[in-house]
Amino acid sequence: MALKQKGTDAAAAADPKKRRRVGFSGIDVGVEANECMKVFIARNPDEVGSENSITLQPFDLNHFFGEDGKIYGYKNLKINVWISATSFHAYADISFEETSDGGKGITNLKPVLQNIFGENLVEKDEFSKTFSKECEYISSVVTDGNVIKHDASTDKDSAVEIVRVELQGAAAFLYCRLVPLILLLVEGSTPIDITEHGWEMLLVVKKAEQASSNSNFLVLGFAAVHHFYHYPESTRLRISQILVLPPYQGEGHGLRLLETINSIAESENIYDVTIEDPSDYLQYIRSSIDCLRLLSFDPIKPALSSMVTSLKETNLSKRTSSLKMVPPSNLAETVRQKLKINKKQFLRCWEILIYLNLDAEYRKSMDNFRACIYDRIKGEILGTSTGTNGKRLVQMPSNFDEETCFAVYWTQEGGDADDQTVEQQPEDLKTQEQQLNEVVDSQMEEIVEVAKNVTSRGKDKLGDSCSVSC
Repeated sequence: MALKQKGTDAAAAADPKKRRRVGFSGIDVGVEANECMKVFIARNPDEVGSENSITLQPFDLNHFFGEDGKIYGYKNLKINVWISATSFHAYADISFEETSDGGKGITNLKPVLQNIFGENLVEKDEFSKTFSKECEYISSVVTDGNVIKHDASTDKDSAVEIVRVELQGAAAFLYCRLVPLILLLVEGSTPIDITEHGWEMLLVVKKAEQASSNSNFLVLGFAAVHHFYHYPESTRLRISQILVLPPYQGEGHGLRLLETINSIAESENIYDVTIEDPSDYLQYIRSSIDCLRLLSFDPIKPALSSMVTSLKETNLSKRTSSLKMVPPSNLAETVRQKLKINKKQFLRCWEILIYLNLDAEYRKSMDNFRACIYDRIKGEILGTSTGTNGKRLVQMPSNFDEETCFAVYWTQEGGDADDQTVEQQPEDLKTQEQQLNEVVDSQMEEIVEVAKNVTSRGKDKLGDSCSVSC
């Protein structure tokens, strides 16, 4: 880690006869880490120190620097960090004009950077040497793993492989080197406990061209997955972390990882596959993949056709009748057994599949579809329309924000219905209705976006599904 001071203080130190001006400075307001710190990927030694390297976009650097996310005591501070694409070591170059305590102290940058990058953080000379010294490191991890072959929906690059390794030994050490990228690029992430039994990692690697790289392989992305016990004698598979490195995003590697995990789950008869706290984009990709799998899954087609017909023929506009847009109870279990899609994910995909089989130009069926989404969300938040299961939402007076403050409580079953009902004012009901519709609109947007992606990626499968339901 290099610290370079430049400007007035440095000049004064070089010329002791030069007189320095004395004055009163204002209170130090600090500078946000997001404004003065940049992170780059260096693919070779020539890119070290160059701001023309590939720039990473961390979701938020501020949260590493205290509660307010600011750095104090530096004038014109600039922090550049380069991460090796070969070994994942890091080098930090820090420059500033001067330091002064403006009332908030002077932030000690070294422990903060070490907290992010750990033992990966090295000096420039050592960092440059890692491109040659560590060139065989990833190759040894890949060689000890198992190459996974599967039928992917994306065009295959013959140089790209997915390798499965247990998180122990050299593979565990490689994961530790990847942790800083996880902390920087995945919001709310924390390192997994690699000492716990059942962890493994799927690496997306590419055979490097020897003319441009000293390493036999480059890591393009990875997924950390955990096998854990499911009663009485099966195993569930949870995706804990999945990341494609920024230089290689948009090339379908995340899709390959998810498809490979699904393939492993089916071939090894895993109970089901879950994802730990997925981001919106990961959920979008996951739902797109699962919907494509379900479109060619014959057991769901009769129930799907029946549901689509009901939406076309039922009139829900006057709310004199109701329709629950749920699959038969045994269908979710069939999907779990065959495709390893868990129930919650299947119900999410079920609504998307129904939307795909409706004519967007046919107003009645689309209105009915939205009404079913509305009823489901209302039931999840407030309880069912017929009984609410004793759940009540009551507007609460508050000096903070009277429009957003409310309380949810449950009443005992079996009591007087009149005693259990809380009278709501018309303006309260209007606000509640508005908030519900906003949630429904957001859910509809998510369904439409996934449906568009499925349509563009699987026209043949979609055609087969439509021919069954229409």
